[in-house]
Amino acid sequence: MRVGRFHHVAAVGGALLVLGCASSLSPLDEADLARDLRSRGVDPASIVIPWEITEEMRVWAHAQVPDNLPEGERLDALLAALVDPGRLALQYESGYSGTAREAFETRKANCLAFSSLFVGLAREVGVPAFYLDVDDVETFEKEGDLMVISRHTSAGFDVGGQMKILDFIIPGRQPRYRRLSRLSDKTALALYHSNRGAELLRAGKRRESLDWLQKAVAIDPDLGGAWVNLGVALRRGGDVKGAETVYRKSLEVDPEEASAYQNLAALLRLQGQEAEAGELLVLATRVGGKNPFSYLALGDLSLAHGRLDEARRFYKRALHLYRDNPEPYAALGLVALEGGNRNEARKWLRKAASLDRDNERVRRLDGRLAGTS
Repeated sequence: MRVGRFHHVAAVGGALLVLGCASSLSPLDEADLARDLRSRGVDPASIVIPWEITEEMRVWAHAQVPDNLPEGERLDALLAALVDPGRLALQYESGYSGTAREAFETRKANCLAFSSLFVGLAREVGVPAFYLDVDDVETFEKEGDLMVISRHTSAGFDVGGQMKILDFIIPGRQPRYRRLSRLSDKTALALYHSNRGAELLRAGKRRESLDWLQKAVAIDPDLGGAWVNLGVALRRGGDVKGAETVYRKSLEVDPEEASAYQNLAALLRLQGQEAEAGELLVLATRVGGKNPFSYLALGDLSLAHGRLDEARRFYKRALHLYRDNPEPYAALGLVALEGGNRNEARKWLRKAASLDRDNERVRRLDGRLAGTS
């Protein structure tokens, strides 16, 4: 199962970058949002606004950023205050999408929490900052039966028609972002709830995650990744029909959401619908070609039908994308073993085991070579 749209940034230090043209979106109208949520059966009072700040934060922001500075300089002054070791000294910490208040109190934040903190404080000092989705910063990691797809969220500000991007970056290294899109406040709000739901799901708190994820899709029904996360939570609870419906809804609202294709394909394979599953996996590689697990799934499908050369090609594509993970090596070992080449299979096993001997696919290859499965 794949959890989509879960964000983090693996970098330290603060910077502002300038890129491209800016676009305008209206700020969130909380009255309109409240009416919309009530029509969907959601209590607006139960929604968490991640960029809201406290009175203490307001006082701190104005102490750090003089009111008489031009907008651009106010932005720089705020960023400096956030990362300065002698002031807020905000530090990056993955794994928890806190609110602006939580980030301020703990001095720790992942990229979404950092963006919420910056947006809230920037608006307080008169800088109309907004959230950004960075579409070409993406990582993949496996946690049991969950595969977590991580993308990056940042914050931006319109400076004379150009977008100024706030980010945590490694000193001396300039990020090369190519695909950026401004998020409306409504989408950013839904994204926060989706991330919190995904984090609870990863922590094994499925029932709690459902509440957050149902709110996420109610806030912004066009956020495909939130539907994917909701589908994963439903499937983990045994609601296969509900999960299938939600995955198909994700594809309807966002045909570019590769994890929806992958999750739906996995669900259909369990129900014996191999043909549609295979078609969906092919589509997944077209819209999310950087995901090694798409190629592993396609290789598994080819291997199950005895198409060894085809399986090998898919597994090699996965290996090219993910050399630090044991699964592509073990997969190549299994296809070698299926073709009768035990020596080659042992070679792949040694490499896979050196990375993670306890991985399920590695253990399967080891068992097959030992004659236990």
